[in-house]
Amino acid sequence: MTMQYLAFLWMMGNPEDPNSGIINLVFIGAMILVFYFFIIRPQSKKQKEVQEKVSNMKKGDKVVTSSGIIGVLNTIDEDTVLIEVDKGVKVRFKTSSITDVNPNKQD
Repeated sequence: MTMQYLAFLWMMGNPEDPNSGIINLVFIGAMILVFYFFIIRPQSKKQKEVQEKVSNMKKGDKVVTSSGIIGVLNTIDEDTVLIEVDKGVKVRFKTSSITDVNPNKQD
């Protein structure tokens, strides 16, 4: 199926210019590279940083969940954490729902 698309792009050029099909393929390749370097790569780097922060979090760190709840980390279990969002108010979350960790950060 991919070969059909490549053949179509190859034949899309000007019939009088034999290099026009190659130019189309180069343009498509350049667009793919731009998407990779400006969208995919930065997002994957950010995701790796967040995963590293989550794996290194400890009691007392300020965390933000995917639902937007901000609190202080109270206890860490295997796949859940207990976050204190206010004095005496504790909420349990899955570790995968934590989107940001700010160690030792005060309000």
